[in-house]
Amino acid sequence: MTAPVYVVLGAGPGLGLFTARRFAEAGHRAVLLGQSVEQAQPLADQLVSEGFEAEADAVDLLDEADVRRAVAAVVDRHGRVDVLHFNPSAWRERTVLELTVAELLEDVAFGVGALLPALQAAAPAMPAGARVLVTGSAAADTPWSGAPTLGVQKAAVRNLVTSIDATLSERGVRAVAMQVNGLLAKEGPFGAEAVSRALFAAATRPDEGWTAHVSYDG
Repeated sequence: MTAPVYVVLGAGPGLGLFTARRFAEAGHRAVLLGQSVEQAQPLADQLVSEGFEAEADAVDLLDEADVRRAVAAVVDRHGRVDVLHFNPSAWRERTVLELTVAELLEDVAFGVGALLPALQAAAPAMPAGARVLVTGSAAADTPWSGAPTLGVQKAAVRNLVTSIDATLSERGVRAVAMQVNGLLAKEGPFGAEAVSRALFAAATRPDEGWTAHVSYDG
């Protein structure tokens, strides 16, 4: 048996790295998919220097074919995906009087739509007990009018997770969106370390009593 595999899309030096570390501590091989190899490789190198198994690749989340390629490459290398973590969101400071339809749809494609090809590429290699994990936000319920596409993304991806969980549950794979009800910070209850541990806990719950949505209030 190979080690379980954790894949994070939208990997960065904050929550993406810390959550990858938390799963690595639990015995997972961490695959960090970032906006470029130059951005993601140092994150994987940091985990390797700490004694964990980790690797990195680039993915263009606005390119459906590239999302499929990146996740399929993980499946080809390791034969399995045990945790598929969808972490990205687009931040665009444009009020509704300035925002264009094209800008709105681009952000939704980035922060919601990219989950579909990632899931479709991973699903055949997700064994019973595997998890789809999505980083949510209070913006889903209380959006800021100065950057309205974030709220649209987080509300939409939370809704999508409901359908993913219902679709995959019959094969023993569950999905959860964890809504972070606070602003991410450098430390404290909304620091990356604390939130990453909450994400790990949300994804590793038993199937009994499973819910597709959980909240983290710090």
